[in-house]
Amino acid sequence: MSESAVQIIAHGDRAVAEAAAAALDADPLLEGATYSILEEDEERGVWRIDAFPTTDEEAAGVEARLKAQDGLTVTVDKLADADWLAMSLSGLPPVEAGRFFVYGAHDQGRVPPNRVNLKIDAGAAFGTGHHGTTVGCLLAFDELLKRERFERVLDVGCGTGVLAIAAAKTGSRVAVGTDIDAPSVRIANENAALNQAKARFVHASGLNDRKVRGEGPYDLVFANILAPPLVALAQDIKEALKLEGVAILSGLLRTQERRVTAAYLSRGFVLERRIHRDAWSALVLRRKG
Repeated sequence: MSESAVQIIAHGDRAVAEAAAAALDADPLLEGATYSILEEDEERGVWRIDAFPTTDEEAAGVEARLKAQDGLTVTVDKLADADWLAMSLSGLPPVEAGRFFVYGAHDQGRVPPNRVNLKIDAGAAFGTGHHGTTVGCLLAFDELLKRERFERVLDVGCGTGVLAIAAAKTGSRVAVGTDIDAPSVRIANENAALNQAKARFVHASGLNDRKVRGEGPYDLVFANILAPPLVALAQDIKEALKLEGVAILSGLLRTQERRVTAAYLSRGFVLERRIHRDAWSALVLRRKG
């Protein structure tokens, strides 16, 4: 943890902000960095990046990357000596995505009836449901559920486990999540228990791990990670899916759609849908070959 917690804020037009976000994603030393990008002022065309680094090294790296982007103004605010992650999460409103309602403990009394309610404790893991990539995945899944069911579901890079838990709560008999980050796996399993969902999360470095491969082939694979690993995992995701199986991919910017889509089309997938949330994209692809 950083000796003094900071929030790094950057402002610029959309092209500049997206280029800066892509630079953060491309830096291997910042692979675990948590940030958001959104349109702050539609009328003036101002976009905003908020980053919450967890170490001094990460803070220095994020600040340097953002300041290197021409046209971006960057400020660093020191946060009060408190549990700033818990404080920031407590102020987040619930998320509604189709039939899904994602909420934290502070919204226990606001849970609506007749919805698929998902109580998610983020802890140190990514995926409260508020990020545009997670919302995009849930919206895509909600639309698919209107016409088909998925018996076996895999969530690659599960974070808090929200996507696999959503699958388990909507009838999937097998819902498996995997992450290279051991604390995320622990938190995801705790969230599954909290939601009384039959989802299982394992610490694994790839889709060829026997704990992952043994439950396949899958009807649906979620992969809400980053564009480079989405491209690198294209063949592995294909092999994890049965024929006519569906991949819901996110964690990529709109500017990265073409590269990611091409990697899957070349392996026999067809693109069925795109969902855009802020600068982010979610892709729905079906394996045909």
